[in-house]
Amino acid sequence: MVKSKRNKICLAASAGGHLSQLLMLSPVWQGRQVTCVSTGPMVRRKLETLGTTYIVGECNRQHPIKTLKVMVKCLKIVLKERPGVILSTGAAVGFLMCFWGKLSGAKVIWMDSIANAEKLSMSGRMIRPFADVILSQWPDVASKYSKVEYAGEVI
Repeated sequence: MVKSKRNKICLAASAGGHLSQLLMLSPVWQGRQVTCVSTGPMVRRKLETLGTTYIVGECNRQHPIKTLKVMVKCLKIVLKERPGVILSTGAAVGFLMCFWGKLSGAKVIWMDSIANAEKLSMSGRMIRPFADVILSQWPDVASKYSKVEYAGEVI
């Protein structure tokens, strides 16, 4: 397998529903070197079957100190792994990985969770200026935003 930056993909999602939706996209990363970033240790074993795995901890806007710590961890991962593509379904950890990845030259693909049936998630709205592709799993949501596409749902 060629280990060029172009062939490296980083999967980033919070543990739970965000990660479950991301894992349904497995054909996307077949044949690529995979790095996984998530929030809960309970998913480590499953993700390690895909590739190098980092568990960075939970964070959100209500816990700014935790968020700063996770932000630094995400930056270190991006600088170490140098992925060519970051694929995320959210939430905060997905945004942080996509943000740092974009600044390091990676392509960013964001797929908003199917739970966001009326508007893009906060993380989805925040990553819009940086993402190369943004997907909503709801056609009505996609039609409300520039640069957001509907290509179907994964659940």
